[in-house]
Amino acid sequence: MRVLFAANPHKSIFQYMVPLAWALRTAGHEVRFASQPSFAPTITQAGLTAVPVGRDHAKLWAARATRNGFDQGRAGIEEPYDAFTEPEKDTWDYLATGMAHAVADRHRQAAFPMIADLVEFALHWRPDLVIWDPLTLAAPIAAKAVGAAHARLLFGIDIHGGVRRQFLRLKAQQPEGQRSDPLAEWLGGYARKYGGEFSEDMVTGHFTIDQFPGSLQTEASGLHYERMQFIPYGGPATVAKWLWEEPERPRVALTMGLSATDVYSGYTIPTQDVLDALADLDIELVATIADGEKAKLRRIPDNARLVPFVPLHHLAPTCSAFIHHAGAATLATVARHPVPHLSLHYHWDQPILARKLTEHGAGLDLHTTEATGQAVRTAVERLLTEPQFRTRAAALRDETLALPTPNQLVPRLEELTARHRGTTA
Repeated sequence: MRVLFAANPHKSIFQYMVPLAWALRTAGHEVRFASQPSFAPTITQAGLTAVPVGRDHAKLWAARATRNGFDQGRAGIEEPYDAFTEPEKDTWDYLATGMAHAVADRHRQAAFPMIADLVEFALHWRPDLVIWDPLTLAAPIAAKAVGAAHARLLFGIDIHGGVRRQFLRLKAQQPEGQRSDPLAEWLGGYARKYGGEFSEDMVTGHFTIDQFPGSLQTEASGLHYERMQFIPYGGPATVAKWLWEEPERPRVALTMGLSATDVYSGYTIPTQDVLDALADLDIELVATIADGEKAKLRRIPDNARLVPFVPLHHLAPTCSAFIHHAGAATLATVARHPVPHLSLHYHWDQPILARKLTEHGAGLDLHTTEATGQAVRTAVERLLTEPQFRTRAAALRDETLALPTPNQLVPRLEELTARHRGTTA
């Protein structure tokens, strides 16, 4: 079958999709990957065939990115996806207003540059299955235009699907005539343009591919999920020689992710204080610190090795504990090994993942407002000395590795494609 992947030009999101694209390719299916023209080198660097569509535009997040995420610097504008984690915002007034702003300010801007070309390519190539990340709403428009089966591939907690279900629940409670649905109206306009009508799959797919074990996920009720094992892919990398040998002391890793500096304005923890607090522990600290952030440091402890990047799937197996920001890819990479976590979370789905990890028993968590040097040191000492954390991390490892690999999921995708291809809902 022909499989079209589609994503906005966000490297971190694209990397979640590569292993499944290659699994389909090695199973004999034709695979193409569509994104904006400037992103084509990233796609081809992964060995995939790129389809440049539309025109380049500012990154969805970077144009107005702030510490608080989407558009938070614009006073008075509700962010509808906050309702997933903040119960007091789970109201019709908040969600209806917020969704109208989200459609106008975010979804339209991200999708519009891609839609016409993506639909044109889909009409030419006729994919059987379209796989898209939850931010790329141009993809279900194209799938609808050609009657392809289509699926979302998650890159974390299903906040978008969850908020959509919240929105529909509250909408059904409103009087007739007051049930505005900006997202459905916008997507429906494109569906009609290409000969169809809006159906709910245009928001959440015919089904959703989830790369995280059940103990770490929060599913939206009523949606069809297919679980798949997370396989790390971080782009080109080399293994440094110091990683060839077993560490002489307990190795503790520290990373706050690439997006902190690529998209936002820097780390959300007092990096120098954390390094100082860990300086006299009998550990080898390996910290991935971007060059710009490293330049801000006043000193580097003798027990610390600072590198701008290291492939985490090579680093994690050598560690006794791992400090991270609860970014989904980092967390899922570490979860493939019996390594306890310390999550220093800040926003979006990080607090949810961190809390679930702590509830599972595989680690501890601190919001970054609480992540003082001393608090981090205390947590690290617990992870290294209390054996239950490693026991629970091993259990999480076993749950993760029990999920189908991307290759094992392919026959199920073939079955679901045959079921949904040519349907309207």
